[in-house]
Amino acid sequence: MTADPNPSPRPADPSSPAAAPAPTALPSVTARVLGFVAIVASGAIGAFIGYGFTDLQNHSGSSTANAIGALIGAVIGAGGVAIVVVLALRAMGEWSSIQRRPTGPDRPATAPAKRPRVR
Repeated sequence: MTADPNPSPRPADPSSPAAAPAPTALPSVTARVLGFVAIVASGAIGAFIGYGFTDLQNHSGSSTANAIGALIGAVIGAGGVAIVVVLALRAMGEWSSIQRRPTGPDRPATAPAKRPRVR
């Protein structure tokens, strides 16, 4: 008798601990999508500002200089907002993981060496 080379996987038992999804510190998909939209919008606005600033300074009418100004404005605008979005999403993820921690008598005791010192 030959064994089946591609055995079909058995469905996981929903009551087993392996079937439950692991807790994650990721913020919601909506928050991540809004962060992405904010970065793209700030890049576009930065490009408009950079183009306008370069167009005001450029008297020869060179479109290359205007494009470079727009590119620099887009990078600065999107980069600045990206830093803020990353920090905000990390804070949201940390806050949600703190909220899931047990409190009260169910909480495991912390060793005295690991407790924060308050003076």
